[in-house]
Amino acid sequence: MIDSDDSQQPAPSRGKVLEALTRAERKVFTRPAPKSAKAQVKFLLTRAKGSTKALAERLGVSRRTVERYRAGKLATPQKRLHAALVEETESEWQPQVRAQAREQASTSSGMMVEVTAYFGFTCTGSSDDGRIRTITTPISPTYAKQILELQEAGATEEELHPIVAEAITESYFTELGTRADGLRADFTHVQAIDFLF
Repeated sequence: MIDSDDSQQPAPSRGKVLEALTRAERKVFTRPAPKSAKAQVKFLLTRAKGSTKALAERLGVSRRTVERYRAGKLATPQKRLHAALVEETESEWQPQVRAQAREQASTSSGMMVEVTAYFGFTCTGSSDDGRIRTITTPISPTYAKQILELQEAGATEEELHPIVAEAITESYFTELGTRADGLRADFTHVQAIDFLF
């Protein structure tokens, strides 16, 4: 049975840095999030204080669709609704676990970043020409805190790039200020990026 509310266009991509931060948070889950559409709808209804209307608006479907999934009358959502159910469920799942990981990264442990992107440089003196590099390096708690606060405040991908570049410059290129004084690295054309709490 196809529900017309179940066939909307997919949402636009959020950007590689934002998606990487979201994936990093989800890697800290201590229990798997609900997988079936029925279990996801039931979980999301508890978060919406039982309001089928609120959940329907959040998912972009009708109340009747939400009620059918809750009752088990529908079991296999189309691609867009499936993606929305996974996204909404995982964004609400284990908030205390995610909050603890973010707090620890911001105050003591920092984060690891692995990025493949085009890095260009400006500095006082000479430097290598910009090129595609794959870099894995720790990010200090100070920068982790700034990045996570920007993410929490709804920063765009373009707003996050300079602070991530600064964090990578400090850790990888200048080795915490012990070399390459005045170097500034910028990165563009991000091919892949992952963060680890």
